[in-house]
Amino acid sequence: MEVRMSIGPRAEQRLVMTPMLQLAIRLLQLSTLELQELLQQELTENPLLEEAPPEEASADEAGGEDAVLEPPPAEVAVVDTAEAPAELPFDITDMMFGPPEERSLVQQEEHEETRFENFLRTPTSLSDYLSEQLRLSPTGETELRAGHEIIGNIDDDGYLRANLEDMAERTGIELAVFERALTFVQGFDPVGVAARNLRECLLIQLRAQDAPDPVAIEILQEHFDAFQRQKYADLARAIKVDQERVREALDEIARLEPRPGRPFAPEETRYVTPDVYVQKVEDDYVVILNEDGIPRLRINQYYRSVIGRDHGDEARRYVEDRFRSALWLIKSVQQRQKTLYKVTYSIVQFQRAFLDRGLSYLRPLSLRHVAEDIQMHESTVSRVTNSKYVETPQGVFPLKFFFHSGIAKSHGDDVSSLSVKKMIKDLVDQEDHQKALSDQDITRLLKQDGLTIARRTVAKYREELGILPSHQRRLALWKRG
Repeated sequence: MEVRMSIGPRAEQRLVMTPMLQLAIRLLQLSTLELQELLQQELTENPLLEEAPPEEASADEAGGEDAVLEPPPAEVAVVDTAEAPAELPFDITDMMFGPPEERSLVQQEEHEETRFENFLRTPTSLSDYLSEQLRLSPTGETELRAGHEIIGNIDDDGYLRANLEDMAERTGIELAVFERALTFVQGFDPVGVAARNLRECLLIQLRAQDAPDPVAIEILQEHFDAFQRQKYADLARAIKVDQERVREALDEIARLEPRPGRPFAPEETRYVTPDVYVQKVEDDYVVILNEDGIPRLRINQYYRSVIGRDHGDEARRYVEDRFRSALWLIKSVQQRQKTLYKVTYSIVQFQRAFLDRGLSYLRPLSLRHVAEDIQMHESTVSRVTNSKYVETPQGVFPLKFFFHSGIAKSHGDDVSSLSVKKMIKDLVDQEDHQKALSDQDITRLLKQDGLTIARRTVAKYREELGILPSHQRRLALWKRG
């Protein structure tokens, strides 16, 4: 078969992501604070953009959301030229393309700005704290390298998460050197650091005490499995002591730190600024966009007049390009605000019971439900709810909070997975201290309330809530009792 190459026209349809379309999509995903930063940057970089004075912005809002800027009927006749001065007060060609003005000697001096964040204390990480102790340790160069390798594989909880054999093979250092390095790293502060499992961590802490409890050491060293299963009678028989003595040893173990790296865990404080407010007015809910700090943009009149005047082709093309960019930005911001309002209003209609009565009445909701309600694509709803927070009478929540799967009920509407989690937490909080509820018990109680739920789903939700299994809760309750 003969293969030929030819050139010919062909018609096809393609979706092209132009820079303007990319900007519109990007604006949908920005939070209010991120939008403020972007608009301030655009005000700095685009000379055609300016911020409307507060009094004009208020008049624009009273006249409608499109009062700030209406697109011109023709690209050349942007504005009525009678409104603009006959000549600009400066030569725009010279301003954009002329030589930079000379700086005075004082301006040319380099001044180092005082950065006030330099006065703030930077919290010490666990790795830095251990590395400093290692640096001050009287050890050889090879052990020092092995020690740094060990510290580099310690997680935030203080546990060594790498195998000594693997580290020795990777670095070419003998295994015996790593074993010696691990011994002195485990002697660093905080006590219990660099342990490879919970038992080793607790044993290191016990042995570091001035007068360690021998029964507690024997429990951890020889009978750790029975200790985890709370078989205290078996422990007493195996160690040949009474159960009261076992209780004393367990109290000693309970005072140890299972996560020695906890004091060095970074504590990041996050301040949330709501993007939307939902307020109850009489019997209805009102959606209010948070526009504090978002500048009201408009096109600079002087620059707009340049398009219809003869200032050179290069200057004209530059201004036309900046004008299109500014106009698209203003329209994209307006579209973002409209879409955010529509999505939030739709969520409010779906979740009205939650707003009235609380978490137990949160309905299962998907992006598709909201998208069909406002006649938009699911991806648009997903983007506009990203990194957005809403303040409601029930508290401040991410917009993504309202989208959850549902659990079927034998009667009535489906129940949100968050509501089911709250039910599980309430059952655990109210359980008998003498007998902790197992996952099977919780499943049975939920089914009595009409929920169709599997035991593995209950176990999954319990783990997501950070609730211990029943046998570990019984141990904790026994210790407190």
